[in-house]
Order: sequence, then structure tokens, then C-alpha cells
Amino acid sequence: MCGIAGIIAANPALVSVQRANNMTDAIAHRGPDGAACWQAPGGQVILGHRRLSIIDLSESAAQPMHYRDRYTIVYNGEIYNYRELRVILQQQGYSFRSQSDTEVILAAYDAWGTECLQQFDGMFAFALWDEKEQQLFAARDRFGEKPFYYYTDKEQFVFASEMKALWAAGIEKKMNERMLFNYLTLGYIQNPKDSSETFYKDIYKLPARCFLIWDAQQHTLTQHSYWDIDLDKTDTALPEAEAAEQLGSLLSLSVNRRLRSDVPVGTSLSGGLDSSSVLACIQQAGGQPASFQTFSATFPGFVRDESERIALMAGYFGVTNHQVQPTARDLINDFERICHHQEEPFQSASIVAQYKVFELARQQGVTVLLDGQGADELLGGYSKYYPWYWRELYRQNKPLLRKELQQAIPAGQEDQWNWRHRLAAHLPHFAETWLERQRRRQQRRHADLSPDFRDAFGISHYAIPHVPTLNGVLYYNTFLNGLEELLQYADRNSMAHGREVRLPFLYHELATFIFSLPARYKIRDGYTKWVLRKSMEPVLPPAIVWRKDKVGFEPPQQLWMQDEPVKEYIREARRVLVNKGVLSRAVLDKKIQPQETHAADNFDWRYLVAGTLLR
Repeated sequence: MCGIAGIIAANPALVSVQRANNMTDAIAHRGPDGAACWQAPGGQVILGHRRLSIIDLSESAAQPMHYRDRYTIVYNGEIYNYRELRVILQQQGYSFRSQSDTEVILAAYDAWGTECLQQFDGMFAFALWDEKEQQLFAARDRFGEKPFYYYTDKEQFVFASEMKALWAAGIEKKMNERMLFNYLTLGYIQNPKDSSETFYKDIYKLPARCFLIWDAQQHTLTQHSYWDIDLDKTDTALPEAEAAEQLGSLLSLSVNRRLRSDVPVGTSLSGGLDSSSVLACIQQAGGQPASFQTFSATFPGFVRDESERIALMAGYFGVTNHQVQPTARDLINDFERICHHQEEPFQSASIVAQYKVFELARQQGVTVLLDGQGADELLGGYSKYYPWYWRELYRQNKPLLRKELQQAIPAGQEDQWNWRHRLAAHLPHFAETWLERQRRRQQRRHADLSPDFRDAFGISHYAIPHVPTLNGVLYYNTFLNGLEELLQYADRNSMAHGREVRLPFLYHELATFIFSLPARYKIRDGYTKWVLRKSMEPVLPPAIVWRKDKVGFEPPQQLWMQDEPVKEYIREARRVLVNKGVLSRAVLDKKIQPQETHAADNFDWRYLVAGTLLR
């Protein structure tokens, strides 16, 4: 895990070592173990790198790394199957001077060209300069775990792991007001219709599962998608027991690969099914000492505190558990620093808790943490997915629908089956279009917005996935709007402390298999993530496998927002937004409305974040 940066320009004044150093200095937190820059012989390309040493700690694995007097790479991430690929490449005549996965990428590109991306199991963002072709090949992993931002104009192409490196290179920092409008009214930090858009004008991100080619001679940029899920390949005949076994095997393979490291590895532990499943696979992998370290955030006295289940899992597997207990005081003390690292707005105080967990890992000397993120989106772990499943059953199997509706009530599902769902089942496009129009009108009527701001920038990004199936909405949240937001938070929070987070559920072969399963293997009998529960039933306590309450990574945000120093922070953020012409002056006289983490009208939290970022 590292930080990368680079500049390509014909004008020598734009391609300087000092400018590149400014960029890598701005992201020094991503790579505390080393820094280097390399300039191409012709002077038109410079690549910079900040190193966090994980695989092959020797100097032979340092970057920028060169290969065959033709290729130079800067790379952020991990290729987990690098050992297997190394053997394949050696059989084809390639030799290696390091034990790193970085060198495997270089050899793979030389062997297979852009098709090398199909071979990688990993999280990555890299830029590879081909001196012979005078082209930059840059790529991002399938789920968007690792970031890649870029800026281009008539003279230059500039890229980096974080936008603050682009600003350090002199790229102007200009707020994207349309994105700000959608964040304040909806909480959106992404544009579902344009995944390259960011909160800053003229700065773009390379979308997940995409690569780009920058041709320095032609001064042209081309972008291509290299991977996707086929939603039409649904295996309805696979027996449940076989599906559970295959899921467990794929998850275990993914965990085993993500344990490969030359530095200490631990895992996050929330007390939920996902992180507990990862811990179970770690223990099954063997070779983990009893002192294996896990990390948790707890909130004593809070109704959603998970201390009891965390203790259950730590005791069940005999691991060492470290806990941090974030408070409103931590929110005040760390908030500006967190905003600096996040760069773009975030939806709730969960980010603060996650930040403190990675800080705790750094204090304990653990560099790599595994985490269960991604399972909810792949396997239907949120209650919001029930209506899509119900509508699917309404069209296909009404007797089963009646059974599922009865089972959902004791599971705590609040949404009730009614005429709106029946209409949506019969006429999904009509119902979703009507709802989109209603929500967009609500956005424009948002009382706190300055009329001038609303009229100038009030273009809605609100979107409902126009899909008739559960798998369709899971695809939407996994790849178009939802998961990448969480991955962005995790990347910034982990790298703020020079830690690496690895996500076993985001193994592309596992995801492909999960999407091939029918909806009844994901939601059944009032339970979400059914097939994962069946897979983990032999290795986890029933209190974890068969718990029906869904507790997200949720701090007592509403309580924190009642703390007087936090309220004053919110008032100051409101004043900033009023002075910027974003909010109307009347908002200064309104009482602060503390809300829980996932509340739809979490407006004062959004004002707090946006006002801090715009100072």
C-alpha cells in the first residue's frame, strides 16, 4: 500500500523534480517507509512514489520500479495471487530480481498487455510508463478499493492517489457545486450516472474496473472497462448445501491470499457476521498464534454497542482484542484532520470511529488489517433489499411471498407490503421514475438552501436502480452507487495512519459466484445473507450466525451532536456555508437537529462536514 503521483508534459517547466516532490510530500502518510521520483530520459515524464513496505521489504522492491529497460511503474495496492502468477510467468521465460508483486505486474504487462488485468486478484491503482510506445497505462481494481485521480489540460496529464497531491502540483482547488447540492440534500458523495465525477471541478477519478491509456505523442486519453458481472448467468439448480460449501471455499481462498505479508497482520472485529466470518477463515487457515490481534470500536452504554458479541468472538477463537471507545471529544479533536484526509464529504460519524480503529492498529504495531466490508452489498445484508426481493416473488411465486412476509415481521423489517410495492412489481420503470421526480422536487424545495445556489446548481443526481430483481439492485449498490463510497472512506482512514486494509469478500471470483446465485439464497425466512450464514454455521456460534438484528458500524452520533462544543462547531460550519452563498441566512437562527447515523434528514451533520471542507 502506497501513494503514487506523476506528470506527463512536453513543457519542461511542468515536469520538475520539485513539483513531483511536492506531490509525494502531500501524500507522505500513505507511504512512511520511503520516497523516490524518476524522470524519463526525454524529460517529459516524471513518476513519484511513497512506499509502505508490505511485501518484500528490501530495496529491490522499491519504486518507481524499472523492467527490461522499457517499463517503469508506480503502484499502490496488492496483487494477492502474485505467487501463482510468478510461477506462470517463469514458465514462459520471465525472471525476477525481487520477491515483490510489483515486478509481477511489470512482467505480466510485458507478457499479456492490457489483458494482464484479467489475471489479477487484488486491489490496485498503478501507472506504468512504456518508454518504447511513449504511453502511460493506468488501471484500477475491479471494485474501486484503491484510488486514482487525474487532471488534464492542453499541456499536461497529472495523476495521484489523492487530490491533495494534485493541489500540491498547482492544480486549482474548485468546489463542484452540483455535487455539493446533492450531498447537502441527499447525502450523495457519488454521481451514479458519471462515476468519474468528483467534488472538485476538472479533477476526475478513473472508474473502478477500468484502465486508461495516455498517449504522450498524440496527447490523447482513452478509457476502457475490462471486467463486469453477467447478471443473466444465474444458476437456479445449484443445491443449497453445495452453494454454501463453494462460497466457504472461495472465501477461505480469498482470506488465505490476503494473509500474505512480510509485516504483522490483524483484523477488524465488529461482532457482526461479516467480520466474524473473516476471523473464522483466518483461524481455519492455521499458523495464527493465540496472540493474533483484532481491533474494535465500542460505545459502552449505547443501544447499538457491540461489546458483548465482540467479547464472544474474541473468546471463541482465543484472540487478543484491542478496543477504542471514541467520544464526542475525539470528534472535536480529530475532525479537521479527518476532513483533510477524506478530501470529500462523508455521510456520518462512522468515519470517526473507523479512523480511531486504524489509529489503534498503528499504536499496536499492526500494519495490515483484514475487514468484512462488501458482504452486505454482495449478499443483500441491508433491510432496504427486502422490497426488491418481495417484488420479484410477487411476479414469480406468490405463495413463497406470503411466507417471506410472515418471516420478515419478527426479523424487525419495518417496510410493509402494500399497493405501492405491487405497483412497483407490475410497473417498475413507472414507479421508479415517479419516485425520482418526487425526490428531485424535494431536493429543490430544501428550505435551508440559498435560492441563488439552488437555482444555479440544483441539478439532481438522485437515482433509483431501474432493475426488477434483487440481483439487479445488489449490482447497482456494489458497482454503481454505494460500495465505492465506503471503500473510499476506508482507504483514506487506513492510509492516514499508514495502515493497509484488505477485504476478502471483494474477490472477483467470489463476487461472480455470488451473483450467479438466485435471490432465495440471499434472503430467506426473514434472514439476509442466507447462504453465508449456512456456510458459516459449522464454524461460528449460533448467536452470531443467526442473529436477526442488523447493527452497522454505528457510533452514538445523535448523542455526540448534543454536546455543546460539537453544536458550536456546527454553528460555525453553518456560518461558513451562509457566507459562501450555499445556505440562506435564516439557517443561523434554526435549532440544531441531532440525528442518528443513518437518518435520511441528517442535514446538520452534512453542514458540519461541508462547512469544514470549505473553510
